[in-house]
Amino acid sequence: MKDRIYMKTRSGASSKGARRQRGGAGRRRMPMLPVEQAMAMPVQRLEARPAELRLEAGRAAIVWRSGVFGAAGLLTAGFAYELYRVLSFGALTPIETVFLILSTIAFGWVALGSASATAGYFALARSASADTVEVPAEIRTPVGRTALLFPVYHEEPARIAATIQALAEDLERLGVNRGFDVFVLSDSRGPEAGEEELAVFQALARSLAGTLGVYYRQRPENTAKKAGNIADWVERFGGGYPYFVILDGDSVMSGEMVTRLALAMDAAPRAGLLQSVPRLVGGRSLFARLQQFAGAVYGPAVAAGLSVWSGGQGNYWGHNAIIRTEAFAAAAGLPELPGRAPFGGHIRSHDFVEAALLVKAGWGVHMVPSLEGSYEGCPPTLPDLIVRDRRWCQGNLQHIGVLVRTRLTAMSRVHLTMGVLSYLISAVWAATLVVGMVLTLQSSQFLPSYFHDGKTLFPIWPVIDPGAALRLFVATMAVVMLPKVLGALLELERMRRVGERGRARIVAGVLAEAVLSILLAPIFMVTQTIAVVQILMRHDSGWKPQRRDDSGILIGDAARLHALHTLIGIGVLVACLKAGQGSTAWMAPIILGLSLSILLSWYTARPAGRVLAHALATREDTQRPAILRRTDELHVVWQERAERGTPEPGDEPLPRAA
Repeated sequence: MKDRIYMKTRSGASSKGARRQRGGAGRRRMPMLPVEQAMAMPVQRLEARPAELRLEAGRAAIVWRSGVFGAAGLLTAGFAYELYRVLSFGALTPIETVFLILSTIAFGWVALGSASATAGYFALARSASADTVEVPAEIRTPVGRTALLFPVYHEEPARIAATIQALAEDLERLGVNRGFDVFVLSDSRGPEAGEEELAVFQALARSLAGTLGVYYRQRPENTAKKAGNIADWVERFGGGYPYFVILDGDSVMSGEMVTRLALAMDAAPRAGLLQSVPRLVGGRSLFARLQQFAGAVYGPAVAAGLSVWSGGQGNYWGHNAIIRTEAFAAAAGLPELPGRAPFGGHIRSHDFVEAALLVKAGWGVHMVPSLEGSYEGCPPTLPDLIVRDRRWCQGNLQHIGVLVRTRLTAMSRVHLTMGVLSYLISAVWAATLVVGMVLTLQSSQFLPSYFHDGKTLFPIWPVIDPGAALRLFVATMAVVMLPKVLGALLELERMRRVGERGRARIVAGVLAEAVLSILLAPIFMVTQTIAVVQILMRHDSGWKPQRRDDSGILIGDAARLHALHTLIGIGVLVACLKAGQGSTAWMAPIILGLSLSILLSWYTARPAGRVLAHALATREDTQRPAILRRTDELHVVWQERAERGTPEPGDEPLPRAA
């Protein structure tokens, strides 16, 4: 089926379907899209064996991998032993055994994350880079042409246009703009959305004529969502571009970033995908600032750890990455899973699976966390994150079917399994708390049996070892907090090295983020547990546009959204009061987080106050990068033009950067 909308090309031609032109006499009309250069993208057979050309892990990656998983295993074994000592003042009852197993699984997940972050800390302390592929430092025009793809679904056109123009100007400043073209690939539904997008991107194409090719199309049917959108581009235009970069609706990348990614592809012919590590920016609400601070301070150690033990068999996050078109077309055609949603149909979280298929075919999937200039936004409120998280939960649980049906490398199985566990672990944690509460109530309501054997002359007193319990608590908290401490140490060392002030602010930010994240964690636990249950009952989440503005939420809306969390919190409090004051103290973070969920959601959706905004400020807040400043300026300009009406060829050109 033909595209419904055509637009202007680099040469300055206008589009079919555009509104009447003013002063446009003599302009040559032609479709906005370039001449198609088709590339086959066959659907892959998931059960097929991996290619004979297997991607071998480097020695360094194997060493890091052994250290991370070995350390996590030892920590988990130590935890299980200490917890067993705490519980085994007599023979373990069945419910105590269940508690021991669930607690060990939950701790093991935390231990793995902490071990990975520790590996990242030592990798960055030893070297400034944890990249698994060499990235050239010089800037020149890449050999292979690169398409910059913006798949959009009811995004604000002014925001996308500003991002594209800022990037185009940056590429022109570097003198490499001739190596890139832009494609806006719209899956927005309805003629009104198409007309609005068409008007803005027509004007953008006119503004960038001679600088960067800007192309636009609106798919008649959004089959397979974002994955189908990208596949459609590959099959129609992929033959003309050795590489393509995918940017989300809230992505921003600098000209240097995309150029160096393309140069790295030139230099690494077996690299199929290079994933940058985007920094979270742009939020003004307290909730957004918490995410941005956590990503900026703890993120480097976490990303570096994942990079060094994954090696060339890494993962893909769906955007802010460069992909070799030949490899993607040959290896990453996604089939439909049998059955209906949520487990059947099109693969929802396609990025993990595409990375696994590339590795299976012998292509390298690398992370380049050292590169700066990659940014993205984040959900501005807790309810917005919950909506997105529900969709991600369904996509990750769908990977259970992929794991069962697909022959993959061991590392790809690890990545997919970790994605599944990242959501199932909330249900495990919730079950652990429920079983723990049952144990506590049981011990407070029933008298223990002091004589386990009729032949014994002396009673067996059920005494819990207080030393073991204290050691267990301290060790658990140390493991939980370790990534935050290591991230803070790395950030403080960076600031010392460059002579940047504000180290006390970082410490204050870590403390504030830790307290608020502890209170918010139980809300996520309940929400993700409900999502897991819904998905197992085959409830589909659908596909809705994301809200990206910081407009906050009303207290009444927060009350409706978090009524269940509040009731659960009150219920836990009542149960703890029946069990004794000690239980209430231990469960205080859970009780407070759930009972205050309405106020927490409403309060964190508001703009952060001066004190918290200062404590949680990131580098991008205090030293705004040029590409972000320019994008912000152009966003205002494009918004004003949209409010004035549809831009047409006679309009004044947009202001260019000095």
